[in-house]
Amino acid sequence: MMTALRRRFLSGALIVGFFLAWQVTCAALNVSDIVLPMPSTILATLIRDFPAIWPHAFQTLYTTLLGFALAIVLGVLLGIVVGSSRVAYDVANPLLVGFASVPKVAVVPIFVLWFGAGTVPAVLTAMVTSVFPIVVNVATGLATTEPELEDFMRTLHATKLDRLRNVGLPRTMPYFFASLKVAVTLAFVGTVISETVASNRGIGNVMMIASSNFDVPLVFAGLLILAVLGVALYAVFSIVEARTTGWATRGVDLASL
Repeated sequence: MMTALRRRFLSGALIVGFFLAWQVTCAALNVSDIVLPMPSTILATLIRDFPAIWPHAFQTLYTTLLGFALAIVLGVLLGIVVGSSRVAYDVANPLLVGFASVPKVAVVPIFVLWFGAGTVPAVLTAMVTSVFPIVVNVATGLATTEPELEDFMRTLHATKLDRLRNVGLPRTMPYFFASLKVAVTLAFVGTVISETVASNRGIGNVMMIASSNFDVPLVFAGLLILAVLGVALYAVFSIVEARTTGWATRGVDLASL
């Protein structure tokens, strides 16, 4: 079995190889920066403009985490309600799917109409973009709880709340943490969508202004920041998942994670 250290080395080598191939291809074909800037140009732009960029990066991170926290609270509550009853699951599922199918860029003008331009629409967009995976995974985890466990708890005269607390929710944890890794990346998407439409702060706004000025390296620098933040948060939740729900993972050396 491949060791964790070797997996990390290969992952890092793949990333470095990707950017090297990008650099060499752009240099060999003499690609214009307006079309596709080289990674070295993007990095130089990021270093040059970092004092001006980092407050926007912090704003985007703050907005995303706030919207994501709201999505966790709302998603868990809705997931428990939907997943605790088979009837509720069957009835609410079409509504949830329909809500998730609405393009989130279409709800930004509504939030702006209600709350004005700024941070609040970005937070709400991040929330509605990331809440669906949490609801579905929590509901699925509860709905697929083994009947034997439920029957065993009934023989102990456990109440429905006891069964939920001692069986349902622990059984749902692997689904819950898996949904967080997906939802946190979607939260960034929602934040940037709102920032490009109705905000004067954030990486999305920086990218919009840069594109209007044909400053393509700055646009890619914004994309790079978003990618780094997304990967960092994904890694954080992966570590928390491994430490919290390691009992549900077979064949993995948790000490190496």
